[in-house]
Parts: sequence; structure tokens; C-alpha cells
Amino acid sequence: MSEQPNLGDCLRALRKTHGWTLQEVSTLTGVAVSTLSKVENDQMSLSYDKLLQICEGLGIHVTELLSGDRKQPAARTRRSVTSQSNTLRQLTRNYDYRYLATDLVRKRMVPIHAYARARTPEEFGPLTRHAGEEFLIVLKGEIELHTDQYAPVRLKEGESVYIDSTMGHAYLSVGEGDAEMLCVCSGDEPDMEGTLLSVLETVEG
Repeated sequence: MSEQPNLGDCLRALRKTHGWTLQEVSTLTGVAVSTLSKVENDQMSLSYDKLLQICEGLGIHVTELLSGDRKQPAARTRRSVTSQSNTLRQLTRNYDYRYLATDLVRKRMVPIHAYARARTPEEFGPLTRHAGEEFLIVLKGEIELHTDQYAPVRLKEGESVYIDSTMGHAYLSVGEGDAEMLCVCSGDEPDMEGTLLSVLETVEG
């Protein structure tokens, strides 16, 4: 079975595909060689600002970086079978994300397998909001959904919710362990995955 890729794997694969050295990527993006090296060796995660800075410097979309710059056919006959090889994990303060089907770029529907880590609104901090809509189903455990428009609601295993993602929202774990959930986000933006990453607060590994 293929190992699950991380951001460092994707960056290294993209760099080697184009024949770029770390110094050349640094010159193009303005990101220090030491930082790029740490990312490639899984010693550091990047904030979205830095991730965007790299992509803008290289002239690519965020999803192209996450997919290792694999090209897509023009015809709309795409298919992606999820495995560890096309799943990207991103750990944040509030969630442990697994972005699925990352081999498909410029998706307008983004499936995410996630675990809710925060347990109180105070621990979570400011509510998250982003473009589009999202559907979430609880796979294991129990979550409490907080929004800036409705009273908190608890969802048990097998229960689901559909919300407008522009509304401030937070998914909190209740009970023992981190609640497991599947979330599917959609929107009109051609780079929906990149939009979601714009609200992703990464932590250094």
C-alpha cells in the first residue's frame, strides 16, 4: 500500500518534476531555503499565507501543489479512488484533516475526512467561515455544532447537518476521544480546495 503523502512530499515531487533546486524555488517564491527544506523533510507545516506565497511564486494553484502537479484531462470524465496515495493530512489546532481525492485539481466539491479536536468554544477560538456550503455526517462519537446564527446543536453518530459555510461555525467534540466526521464542501469557485486552505491554521510539526 502506498504511503500517505504530506505537504513535503508534494512540494518535493513538484520541484523534481520541473527540475528545480531548492535555491531556485526560494528565488522564485521568496521563501527561505531552510524553510523549504524543513517542509520537504516534514519538520515544519506552513501557514496558508506561506503556502499561497509559494504557489504564486511558482505560478500554480494550491490544488496543483497538493496533487504533485499531476495533470488532468480536458474531458469531464474524471474519477478518483481514494487511498493513502491521494490523501493529504493537515493538522490544525481544532481539526485533524484528511483531504481526499487530492489527485483531482480545481475541484468544486471537496471531501474531507476529519477529527474534531477542540471541546469548548473558548478552546476553538473565532468561528470559521468560508465561501460555499457544506454537508457533514458524524462517523464516530458526538459533536456539537456552534454557529453565529443558531443555538448549538448536538449530532450523534449517523446524524448529519447541511449549512451555509459563510455562516460562522465550529464543530466541537463532546465525550471521550476526538469525534470522527466526513465533510463535503462545495462552491462556485474553481479552486474550492484552495479556498478551504485559506482558513486552515496549520501548526508546526
